[in-house]
Amino acid sequence: MFTEAICVVKGKVQKVGYRDYAQSEAKVYEVAGWIKNKNDGTVEVLVQGTPEAVKYFIEVLHEGSVLAEVTEVAVEWRSPQQLFTDFVVKY
Repeated sequence: MFTEAICVVKGKVQKVGYRDYAQSEAKVYEVAGWIKNKNDGTVEVLVQGTPEAVKYFIEVLHEGSVLAEVTEVAVEWRSPQQLFTDFVVKY
């Protein structure tokens, strides 16, 4: 069974290697989806996987890359509309 979450990450999360960090961690936790910068300075993440893997991955989003300063991760749980097979950085 797969679950999906849309996350909005706030703080110092752009131009600090946050997207690459998340992509690397997605491989560790074997989750799929995407990550992208938003114009308002936040980062949006769509993550899919087993409920346990998604939960652990979201915990990692709170940590962030070495230079990142995450202040909040808002999470919206939902049923997957489309299944992804990889985790990619959207530009």
